[in-house]
Amino acid sequence: MQKIRPFLWFDGRAEEAARFYTSVFRDSKLGTIAPGPDGSVMMVTFELAGVEFLALNGGPDFAFTEAVSFLVNCETQEEIDYYWAALADGGEEGRCGWLKDRFGLSWQVVPAALGDLMSGPDPEASKRVAEALFQMNKIDLPRLQSAHAG
Repeated sequence: MQKIRPFLWFDGRAEEAARFYTSVFRDSKLGTIAPGPDGSVMMVTFELAGVEFLALNGGPDFAFTEAVSFLVNCETQEEIDYYWAALADGGEEGRCGWLKDRFGLSWQVVPAALGDLMSGPDPEASKRVAEALFQMNKIDLPRLQSAHAG
């Protein structure tokens, strides 16, 4: 069992969200669907790329904010394009690789190399990458690599 598990609060859409997320992420699976006292779904467990989640239909009292997000590290532009399109579908695009999905949950779809591109021995290269990044919604990895190269 995973020591720390993300616990997500939904207003009646926990099962729908779990099914959506497991359809988007490879190596994912739906787990237990637990009924509530009235027969509706109360809790759902699921796994995304090896990370276990628990989703609760807790009602309308709480909503997601950008203060918590999930970061998706992508190796290629094709992978960025895939996750961006899937997660943003029915949601809302943000800046610098951030988006909110159709359930209001925030995601960062970024290249795994972003940290290396934004840091290192050449501060001018890092500055160029940051300037390019701040103009993007969905991240364009080749454009960041070009900015880094100068």
